[in-house]
Amino acid sequence: METDRIIIFDTTLRDGEQSPGATLNTSEKIEIARQLARLGVDVIEAGFPASSPGDLDAVRRVARSVQGPVICGLARCVRSDIDAAWEAVQDAERKRIHVFIATSDIHMQHKLRMSREQVLNATRTMVAHARSLCEDVEFSPEDGGRSDPEFLYQVLGEAIAAGATTLNIPDTVGYVTPDEFYELIKGIKEHTPGIEKAIISVHCHNDLGMAVANSLAGVRAGARQVECTINGLGERAGNAALEELAMALHTRQSYYGLTTGLALQELYPSSRMVSNFTGLTVQANKAIVGANAFAHEAGIHQDGILKNRLTYEIMDAQMVGVPESRLVLGKHSGRHAFADRLLELGYHLEHDQLDRTFTRFKDLADKKKVVTDRDLEALVSDEVFQPVEVYRLEQIQVSCGDHAIATATVRLRAPDGSLITDAAHGTGPVDAVYKAINRLIGVPNELTEFSINAVTEGIDAVGEVTIRIEAGGNGDETLPLNPQTGKRTYVFSGHGASTDIIVASARAYMSALNKLLATRSTTAQAQA
Repeated sequence: METDRIIIFDTTLRDGEQSPGATLNTSEKIEIARQLARLGVDVIEAGFPASSPGDLDAVRRVARSVQGPVICGLARCVRSDIDAAWEAVQDAERKRIHVFIATSDIHMQHKLRMSREQVLNATRTMVAHARSLCEDVEFSPEDGGRSDPEFLYQVLGEAIAAGATTLNIPDTVGYVTPDEFYELIKGIKEHTPGIEKAIISVHCHNDLGMAVANSLAGVRAGARQVECTINGLGERAGNAALEELAMALHTRQSYYGLTTGLALQELYPSSRMVSNFTGLTVQANKAIVGANAFAHEAGIHQDGILKNRLTYEIMDAQMVGVPESRLVLGKHSGRHAFADRLLELGYHLEHDQLDRTFTRFKDLADKKKVVTDRDLEALVSDEVFQPVEVYRLEQIQVSCGDHAIATATVRLRAPDGSLITDAAHGTGPVDAVYKAINRLIGVPNELTEFSINAVTEGIDAVGEVTIRIEAGGNGDETLPLNPQTGKRTYVFSGHGASTDIIVASARAYMSALNKLLATRSTTAQAQA
């Protein structure tokens, strides 16, 4: 089944969320899913419903809230998994169940402890069960890149006979090279019984840095669905990056002869949203969406760009949604101009979100003569892309110096609406602030990462702080078992922005703590 259009299957909410520290709550998943719909992806893999009640509920809510793309749930070749996936996606406008089982000898022997015949039987039975519930069924032979091709043809043929409509070939551990993957997909296309009834898909990991190259090799060999994530998120070194695949197919259309249904100008806003929700910053030299992707410092390059942009740019920055400022915003700018600029930057805010962000903008404009697009992006990230607040930071006051004891006083708004205040000493101002917050909230955790970036140049630049905290342990019953690790240990990220780096640090810590508190609250409700 081959056309000249590539189906974009986004698994940011499932495989991408498996990046260490990238845990998303349900409201964040819904916001990202809505942005993916604006981006024009064809399929959203919203989660692994059987992994936890929380993930099932998140997939169900995405299925009910998002129109346009197919909403997909992942399941092992286990009846209860498939039933959970169907429960989660059944209310979607368009739905899919994605079933997988390992087919490489190393996985079958050491992980599944199953014979080839047992894997064939499980494939027949479970794909048929999934098809009895849902017309759109995808089947994946896990670790397909290291599987015996002859056995792979056999398994895939059984999946087609049982009702699978998409066959996804994963390079689960990022082992194969582009030439090898091309031959694998070509062999599947030529030797799998009934292959004309199904779409071939590819799902490549980036352990050797070849996920995008392998995916494109698979496309050249006849695959017509590509599985990918925003910013290349995923386990270990991640997955094929959606934005890189999209622009490779678009920029080199004369070579590939293929199209997608993506709204390319939504690539950059999608990248920013996912980065801010997950707390995983995008490296400056990241292709397509990195800060330096369209920057030129070398004199020869600058000279060429001034004469003709095509000398050193093969893509237009605005095509992928990277903003080119046309309005100068300052303290005299009105709400209408502010709202228009946010729309041009790709941010679709609700009325109350716009009100809060505009208030922050006015405060910032009083401190800076000109507010840049990067400043606006930082404001939106800090005001909108934040978890539901259990505790709200109201005020901090810090005293510090090279011969002074760093002291911080912190005031928070508690869940019952009351104001609570405490103070603490620390080795520095940020340490003092964090200790004061800990005294007020009293939730054990360990700060594992702390990073600061200046959004723009100059002494009045907005600073962005990203942190990670680790909480829980097998003895902590206040947190559920982490489906990724099987333990009660979680990593939560936090993000904050302000012209005052101490305030930004406090906001980032509160962001991470509120995620932790929300997870504990969900556990308490489930146990009640």
